Amino acid sequence: MPAQLPPLPTMIVGSLPQPDWLIDRDRLGHQFPPRVRARELWRIPPEFLGEAQDDATLAAIRSQEEAGLDIVTDGEIRRESYSNHFATALDGLDIEHPGSVRNRSGIEIPVPRVTGDIQRPAPVQVDDVRFLRTHSDRTIKITVPGPFTMSQQAQNDRYPEDRALALAYADVVRAEIADLFAAGADIVQIDEPWLQARPEAARQYGTEALTRALAGAAGPVHVHLCFGYAAMVSERPEGYSFLPELADTPADVVSVETAQSHLDPATLRPLRGKGIALGVLDLSTPDVETPKTIADRVRRVLDHVDVEKLMLSSDCGLKYLPRASATGKMRALAQAAAEVRSEL
Repeated sequence: MPAQLPPLPTMIVGSLPQPDWLIDRDRLGHQFPPRVRARELWRIPPEFLGEAQDDATLAAIRSQEEAGLDIVTDGEIRRESYSNHFATALDGLDIEHPGSVRNRSGIEIPVPRVTGDIQRPAPVQVDDVRFLRTHSDRTIKITVPGPFTMSQQAQNDRYPEDRALALAYADVVRAEIADLFAAGADIVQIDEPWLQARPEAARQYGTEALTRALAGAAGPVHVHLCFGYAAMVSERPEGYSFLPELADTPADVVSVETAQSHLDPATLRPLRGKGIALGVLDLSTPDVETPKTIADRVRRVLDHVDVEKLMLSSDCGLKYLPRASATGKMRALAQAAAEVRSEL
């Protein structure tokens, strides 16, 4: 069993940079995160790809442990994007003849086309959890795209309304969460950036879908909201368009970004009673912050949150950073946590 977590436990949101020998990082960085498959990104022939992904995942696990993080992920190394690994494994989709939607930057992108009932033919990420559990004795977290976000990243040619599609996605996410905890996950994180990107639709049925997906979870579930990868979305609004609405959901922890957005800490007050995973690593620059800079970002929120439920994280995934920058930022995060813990 993992050791008990210290105060202000540290982690990353989920993704780490994939090695250049594994994936074409230049190509990856010059396109929007794929919603359908993008097999052309991998440098390794298909017959060797699984083994190569295992090796790179081991390196990602060790980098988090050596940096001193308390909670580790698999780095999402096997994924072309945070969402398409899971989303394209479902039934009811036409991946070969995709549809299109406008992404949060207003650009039409190819997405899965929903042509049948959304179903999960088999667990998608159970093997990923088992691999992570085998290779780390720390608290482990696995991430899954949320039902509302997946419903917004698909063209609905099947369901009578988008709400019905989101609830169908919620059912498969709920089943996946159950299997992930049964396989050994300590924490499951649901990625729901489109709750922020499309707040009007989110208020109509986003919380309903999220609540349905989290019902009966056997362990703690984090819900991550963000403004998008800094490499893709440079403009940061001053505050979240959708955040207090999460107070009444079953989410144990709400994961937010504050470093890049300079979020007013008072924004977090409606979530008192919830855990907060505080994003304190600025991913818009490869420069590694000093532990003092990160510690100051933590201190500014202490009067606005339940400190005993506060966790420290990156703003978003580190996927698009140079590997050395990601390593340095993780180490600085662990050092900053130790500094602030000594003051509590």
